[in-house]
Amino acid sequence: MSSPYQGSCLCGAVHFEVDEIQPQMGHCHCSMCRKFHGAAFSTFGEALTQHFRWTKGEEHLKTYLANNNTQRQFCTHCGSSLRFIPSNDSGRVVEFSMGALDSSCPHQPDAHIYTQDRANWYSIKDGLPEFKGKRLKDQD
Repeated sequence: MSSPYQGSCLCGAVHFEVDEIQPQMGHCHCSMCRKFHGAAFSTFGEALTQHFRWTKGEEHLKTYLANNNTQRQFCTHCGSSLRFIPSNDSGRVVEFSMGALDSSCPHQPDAHIYTQDRANWYSIKDGLPEFKGKRLKDQD
């Protein structure tokens, strides 16, 4: 039986499944996410580690280690952004690119983070809470 959520990269070399997506989902405006996604912001969802798994092509993942010790995983064939790993990763949660989902998701983004790095050509007008850096609950 397959999970309720499936995702993949652009070329289809890498696939993943998520059994349960956590309700926290944010738009990140940091300059690294903007460059990695080639967009005004990136949107990441979260799943507890036991609810996320690679189902095809994990060997095609490459990890980029940024100068702030965060990691970004992407497909080596098409470059699709698939996963973000924070520098203080506990291994409890997997942050994955919502844009890579092939399934519908019932959750909606709940915040904008790192808005101090927002692209000057993009205006936030959706009424979601905005944080100059991390969300307050992520500050622990």
